[in-house]
Parts: sequence; structure tokens; C-alpha cells
Amino acid sequence: MDNGSVLTFFTLLGLDYTVQHRIVLFALTFLFYSVIWIVNVVLIITIVVDEKLHEPMYIFLCNLCINGLYGTAGFYPKFLMVILSPSHVISYAGCLLQSFVIHSSSGSDLTILAVMAYDRYVAICQPLMYHSVITKQRIYLLVAFSWILPLCCMFTNTMTIFQSKLCGSHIPKLYCSNALISKVACSTSVANTMIAYFNIAIYILHFFFLIWSYMYLVRRCLTSKQSRKKFMQTCVPHLVSLVNFSFAVLFDLMYTRFGSRKLSQSLQNFMAIEFLLIPPVMNPLVYGMILTKIRKKQ
Repeated sequence: MDNGSVLTFFTLLGLDYTVQHRIVLFALTFLFYSVIWIVNVVLIITIVVDEKLHEPMYIFLCNLCINGLYGTAGFYPKFLMVILSPSHVISYAGCLLQSFVIHSSSGSDLTILAVMAYDRYVAICQPLMYHSVITKQRIYLLVAFSWILPLCCMFTNTMTIFQSKLCGSHIPKLYCSNALISKVACSTSVANTMIAYFNIAIYILHFFFLIWSYMYLVRRCLTSKQSRKKFMQTCVPHLVSLVNFSFAVLFDLMYTRFGSRKLSQSLQNFMAIEFLLIPPVMNPLVYGMILTKIRKKQ
């Protein structure tokens, strides 16, 4: 049996700070994670408790906040433990689980935003048909779709690299990702490559659907004052979330593909985890401040 087959742990890089700096980082991270929980839970409870908010848009928003808590749970608890630990290690199984949670959450973010765009498209472009199109059954199907699709995509991708022989044990990031695990594996299977590109294609289609739907909505709103008012009230927060998500993913891709040791360690770390920092806080705050019904309840 070669050495690659017996490696069962990874070392996470990127925390080469002094003890004093790590203590400060731990305190700030714990405070920030607490804020994430507070703002998301407040919005979730507000929507769940008030029956007037049991409308499709708010149900999808509730799922977006739940997904934010799910994704950050894959990173922050382990990160807080690693900060103060002298050895920044994570087991192979733990690494796969962390990658699965974080990236299935990212996929679900995009799917939920696509579902919300579809809901706004019907509400603004086909208002008379809204209640016959967005029925309770369809809401359940859309919510299930926004969770099941990302989980299945990431599960199949994770299974293709499960129990791969490892020829390296260092992950140049603050958290695990399947792409980086594949890089330290002794070999990459054809199935892993095909499934990875298939998953990417699915989410590219999501992104094109989002761009098309909002272009259509903007064009429609230019011809109607009533539609323009509805767009400003309900679609602006969706666009803010979409732009926020797009920049977050762009930062992550730039780090993964073009990360350079010439950049400062702090900047590299920020690029790697920006999508775990900004969207989970910004989404509930933006919706809470802009959507009138939610703002009045808080």
C-alpha cells in the first residue's frame, strides 16, 4: 500500500498568525457568527409567526435565511476551534462533510434566488394569473427543488472523490473544497471531472435564467408605473442579493484559480471566505430594511 492511501487528515493553511492575533480573530469571528445567527433567526421567526407573511415571496426568503445558517454552520464552528488550536487539522471525512455543506449551501443560494426571480416574474408580468400559477403545491415543489437539487449535485460530486488515495495533506485554504481535495489526490477520476462540469453547467443555466428574468422584468417595468413600483418594492432586494452572491462567488473563484503567494495572507483569506461573511449578514438586513411588511413587523 503506498503512502498516499494511508493519509486520513488534512492540514488547513492560512492561519500563520501570532497567538495574540489569533485570540483577537477568535473574538471577532465569534461575534460575527453570533450576528449572523441573530439577524437570520429574527427574520425567520418574524415570517413564521406572522400569518400575513405566509406568502410565496416570504416563504422563499425564509428558506434563504435557513440556508445561510446551514452554510455558515459548515465553516464557523470548525474555524473557531482551529483558530486557537496549535494544529490546524481536519479529518478526511470531516473535510468532505465541510465541503459538502458549504458548497451545497452556495448552490442552494443560487437556486433559491432563481426561484424567487421566477416568483417575481409571474407576479409582475402575469399578475392576474399569479395565484393560479404559484399555488401551494407549486410552492412546496419549488422549495423542495431549491434544496434537493444542490444536495444531490454535491452528494454525487463528493462520492466520486470519497476514499481517493491522497498524495498530499495540505489544503491551501481556511476550509475544505472538493476541488482542492481533488488536487491533492493521487489521481482524478473521469467521473469526478464529468460530474463537476455537469454541476457547473446546471448553475450556469441558473445564472442565465436570473439574468434573463431580471432583464425582462426591467423592460416590463419601464412601460408601466404600477409594475415599476412593484419592482422597486420587491425586486430590488433580490437584485442586491444576486449581485452580492455573484461578487462572493467571483472572489472565491479568483482565489481558487488565481490565488497568489504575492498577495497578503489576510487578503487571500478574505477572498476565500467572502461568500461566508457578507451574504449571510446582508441578505436578512437588506430584506428586513426594504420589504415594507417585514420592516413594520420588526
